[in-house]
Amino acid sequence: MSSYLCGLDIGGTFTDCVLIDDAGHLTIAKAPSTPGNFAAGVIEAIERAASKVGLPMSDLLASISVLAHGTTVGTNTIIQRRGAKVGLITTKGHNDVIHIMRGSRGLSGQDIKLIVHIPESRKPEPLIPKRLVRGVSERVDCFGKVVVPLNEDEARQAIIELRDAGCEALAICTLWSFLEPAHEQRIKQLAEELAPDLYVTCSSELAPKWGEYERTTAVALNAYIGPVTVGYVTRLDTQLKEMGYKPPLQITQCAGGTITVPKAQAAPLLTLDSGPVAGVTGSVYLGGLMGHRNVITTDLGGTSFDVGVIHDGLPVVSYKSLVNQYEYFLPKVDVQTLGTGGGSKVWIDTTTKSLRVGPDSAGADPGPVCYGKGGEVPTTTDADLVLGYLDADNFAGGTMTLDRDAAAAALQKLADELGMDLYELASGVATIAEFQMADLIRKVTVQKGLDPREFVVFAFGGAGPVHMGVAARELGVAKVIVPQGDTAAVWCAFGAASADILHVDEQVAIQASPFDLTQVNAILADLGEKGRQHLLDDGVDAARHVFRYSIDMRHRGQINEVEVDLDDGHLDDAALEELRERFVARYERLYGRGAALRGARLEMVTFRCRSSAVSRKPTLVAADTLSDVIAPDAQTGTREIWWAEQRALTPTPIYDGYKLVPGNRLDGPCVVETTTTSMVVHPGQRIEVDALGNFVIDPNA
Repeated sequence: MSSYLCGLDIGGTFTDCVLIDDAGHLTIAKAPSTPGNFAAGVIEAIERAASKVGLPMSDLLASISVLAHGTTVGTNTIIQRRGAKVGLITTKGHNDVIHIMRGSRGLSGQDIKLIVHIPESRKPEPLIPKRLVRGVSERVDCFGKVVVPLNEDEARQAIIELRDAGCEALAICTLWSFLEPAHEQRIKQLAEELAPDLYVTCSSELAPKWGEYERTTAVALNAYIGPVTVGYVTRLDTQLKEMGYKPPLQITQCAGGTITVPKAQAAPLLTLDSGPVAGVTGSVYLGGLMGHRNVITTDLGGTSFDVGVIHDGLPVVSYKSLVNQYEYFLPKVDVQTLGTGGGSKVWIDTTTKSLRVGPDSAGADPGPVCYGKGGEVPTTTDADLVLGYLDADNFAGGTMTLDRDAAAAALQKLADELGMDLYELASGVATIAEFQMADLIRKVTVQKGLDPREFVVFAFGGAGPVHMGVAARELGVAKVIVPQGDTAAVWCAFGAASADILHVDEQVAIQASPFDLTQVNAILADLGEKGRQHLLDDGVDAARHVFRYSIDMRHRGQINEVEVDLDDGHLDDAALEELRERFVARYERLYGRGAALRGARLEMVTFRCRSSAVSRKPTLVAADTLSDVIAPDAQTGTREIWWAEQRALTPTPIYDGYKLVPGNRLDGPCVVETTTTSMVVHPGQRIEVDALGNFVIDPNA
């Protein structure tokens, strides 16, 4: 019997499952997500996959060597505001940190109108109301020295009051605790004695970083989603074990790898955005096989467009995240999101009489007008259907029939209001959406000192291959790759299956040059030992341990930090000089040539160790030969499609993607269809199938 890798990803509409056997064959399955009990949707998706490979559920689970699961439970809990009732204990006098926020109110990089006209913006609903915040007497100074001992009587009283107020979780965040965590640890011990049912989180364990507000936010969010997430992953882990799955269940995390269930239970905040990040993880693996070290990942679904960047073979990461205007510290793969998707509503700005797309979405229910579920506002999907990009009678593998007439009628109302032809308006909707996507890609590349023309684009998600050909042409990108054909629609699940075990440990220890090498090496060694212990706790043999070290550095007296990679966890004088040169190069890539002051004093701020274990990877087998002969039955017919380049309806050939083989090449215009997506190839473009079974679009053929 084959052994399988299994990746799972819960989306808003579907739960995706990918199985990869020993020979590298992929089996994909989708089941409706079940928000009331997400585990039910997961089990059903696995059952459907088991049926496809011809195995009973118990036999399949027994033959899975790695099962990695991406969950949106934490994200949905925050969006729906269904988290736990949280109490916060902090240093007396600093009770209002989480309510004061930063001056930007978490709007940085968001709607420019809200940033410029701050009176028109508002703070988010407080995660923790003031009545559930308690300050206790204690103080650690900026050197990590205790200057006021913890008043344990006040701490006990605070815990009892919050317990009696009905709190389900407790967040603990005191000043400078990342330098000296003793007070936080003692409060946690007292909570375990006085309120053992509380879910307790300490900031010194979760986010040991400089920045009181961001640390407080992180620990508050972790406590808010903790009980819900812990309950879910615990139930799923137990259920899978009872059904025959034996290895440790792996949970995908936002830093780009996987963690075990106990780690996810302690730090559920790590699971936020783990779904889109898993798509980046899968792209790192496939990009390496294809020889592409610079990749822009684009995931276009029903409600959003997610973009990640892989540079020089590694995903670009960030250390400050944002959710519902709350900024928090946590290492994560940097995935930027735009409110443009297949369900994005089309509307007219009455002030400027201009056509707009998004950010509001029709979601899955009622969804686009063409779904026939009661939707009245047209969406991007309705425009795609009217233009002819989609087959009304064979949508989602024939599981849905779309109402083209209803979509056309809804768009016609907008066209009449603007004095446009129906097809001109529908084409305008697609173009606006595609240019919005191109703008976001520019933002996440150019602002990091990267040129998008030096990258290839991976297009996945159900709608990514429909629109990315135009967006890539606008960017000057040479190739758009639809990974593994129909697997692109479940690419985040594939990424979960190909992820490594990963732990990220950080330590803030600010010191200015000239640096104390003894101290620097001691910190790196300590971080490495923590990582080693994490992996041993996961049951990973020492021979598989891999460590990557880095230091966040800045000019002394400035606030702009950049991460500088180290060759290993020990520095000597020569390596220290090389570190300075790497800082200058990295700084000037981000902020412009000549921006760095080469002779200035520098500061080390945050030391970091990424401890990982390379997991078994999918085996994607390349075809022995390439054929330029297209099977006679590969073309399924023609369809009238409106092409903006020709400004006319044109009979366009439609191809069955499953009947195209490696080496096949088609000139646009054409559409290649699978059961999960459509690849739209515009006039002047070309698509081909490569040796690994990927569909590659040349947007400028």
